[in-house]
Amino acid sequence: MPKAEMMKRRPKFKGNVLKRLIKMLFGYYPVLVPLTILCILFTAVVSAIPAVFLQQVTALIESYQVTGSWELAKTEIVPKITLLASMYVLSLISITVETQLMAYITQGFLSKLRRTMFEGMQNLPIKYFDTHKHGDIMSYYTNDIDTLRQLVAQSLPTLIRASVIVLTVLFIMLFYSVWLTLLLLLGVVAMMFVTKKVGGGSAKYFLRLQKAVAKQEGFVQEMMNGQKVIKVFSHEKECAAEFEALNEALYQESYRAHANANMLGPIIMNIGNVMYVIVAILGGVFLVTGLPNVSISGMAFGIDIIVPFLSMTKQFTGNINQISQQINSIVMGMAGAERVFELMDQVAEADEGYVTLVNAKIAEDGSITETDRHTGHWAWKHPHAADGSVTYQLLRGDVRMTEVDFSYEEGKPVLRDVTVFAEPGQKVAFVGATGAGKTTITNLINRFYDIADGKIRYDGININKIKKSDLRRSLGIVLQETNLFTGTVMENIRYGKLDATDEECINAARLAGADDFITRLPDGYETELTNNGANLSQGQRQLIAIARAAVADPPVMILDEATSSIDTRTEAIVQKGMDALMKGRTVFVIAHRLSTVRNSDVIMVLEKGRIIERGNHEKLIAEKGQYYQLYTGAFELE
Repeated sequence: MPKAEMMKRRPKFKGNVLKRLIKMLFGYYPVLVPLTILCILFTAVVSAIPAVFLQQVTALIESYQVTGSWELAKTEIVPKITLLASMYVLSLISITVETQLMAYITQGFLSKLRRTMFEGMQNLPIKYFDTHKHGDIMSYYTNDIDTLRQLVAQSLPTLIRASVIVLTVLFIMLFYSVWLTLLLLLGVVAMMFVTKKVGGGSAKYFLRLQKAVAKQEGFVQEMMNGQKVIKVFSHEKECAAEFEALNEALYQESYRAHANANMLGPIIMNIGNVMYVIVAILGGVFLVTGLPNVSISGMAFGIDIIVPFLSMTKQFTGNINQISQQINSIVMGMAGAERVFELMDQVAEADEGYVTLVNAKIAEDGSITETDRHTGHWAWKHPHAADGSVTYQLLRGDVRMTEVDFSYEEGKPVLRDVTVFAEPGQKVAFVGATGAGKTTITNLINRFYDIADGKIRYDGININKIKKSDLRRSLGIVLQETNLFTGTVMENIRYGKLDATDEECINAARLAGADDFITRLPDGYETELTNNGANLSQGQRQLIAIARAAVADPPVMILDEATSSIDTRTEAIVQKGMDALMKGRTVFVIAHRLSTVRNSDVIMVLEKGRIIERGNHEKLIAEKGQYYQLYTGAFELE
């Protein structure tokens, strides 16, 4: 690969990401974070000043050797040693406080960050989840959060502490000898050069490592979800081979990253050892030759300068090594933070609606008022900005789509000029080949996606004006793909209405035809479901989903292949319950089994995003068009 291209691909330090991260830390903990930094600064300064004490004690010992007055030297040495010991005790207390605060701040920060991420994710549009791998999304909460934990808990404190020690020691060295300090800085330049070459390469591989981990996590999740399909088609070897390829890629990136990172420390350490030897030799030469010293203190070269300078050399280069060791962790943390912020910065689902759904009380004169008590009647609360008035309109379930166009991707239309009228209490069915646009219509009614052109009105109100949460609360949906959550059967049914009583949930299950099999489960309605109800059959899971929609008691129902996973005998039981459930409600039905849509008021046949036929069963059979061909073909198959 050309060097210019490699330079372009080399990851760069994201200063704005670090700035945002630090701002969040101070925002969450405006008192504890500064207190922790003060503790770090104090311990750093304390660890840097022993060289000063060593210089002064050495000078006093030299003075004793010259004057022979040990008593005079002792009276000055003992207080200095006592002061140093006292500072070490305070430093120990400071380190203890710092470690406890860092543990509290780090875990609290990550907890708040995960909560913010999850709450923000709940407000993302369905399109985001349709276009992103779920395993990659999960990686935000595991791999990326873990890199942030290491950054906040270890790398940033170490970087601050080591930097303060380096600066403090540098000032002390300049105070004692400019010549020796300049000599040591030449070694620092060599260290920086090595860090840039070796550390830059490992940072690149660490970034690749994170992406490889996310890919492998996504693949493992996909394989776990598809185990039955894998076994049915005997694809275990192929899956293992694909995993091996991903695992090999992860190994290679991990090996390169850690090989480079592990090489950096010893190189820096040995450069420091070389500088220690050079300082010792040249310091002795300066002392023997009587070279005049240049320093802030104005002190002449002597043992009292060279001995502490050697100690400071080890401390200085050791902390430079500490800083270089944190580069990879900081780069990884920045990459993790950038991904986390990318999720947090995703544009939330737009909701400009202001019409809300409220419990309605109907007076004898027919006027409608709002009430906190559930009356069995719902109304749209419509505030008018022009005059500040509020009007109420009874929820009836009249849904109308007029000349609607829609496409998931620009230039690839899915629906063209679709017009649908569903009056209150009507049962409207959509039939057609897979990909004709049946489910898309129901997605638009829910406003999972917004239309490109045309109008959708609900009880005469443009659905763009209705608050999305209230719009969806008025719709009951049973999807083809059933999702059951970890918890009891009762809790899964109650998901449709969180304040529903046990009796309401049981009545809903009876209405859906689910009560019979539920009561035969080991613990009845208290049976625990895990792994999306893996301990139930597909049909039983679907029945619970229908009961969940029934307990919500919505005025409009959407049944997207609701009986697709139920056998013919069970379907007859469910159909009876669903007929009772659909009574008095507007119902949209999507079905491949045409026997389930025969009693629909209106049947619409879709083909390539257009409605090509509409009418009831008898009318469409008489016309002998597409529906007739589908129905007679299905009849013959049966």
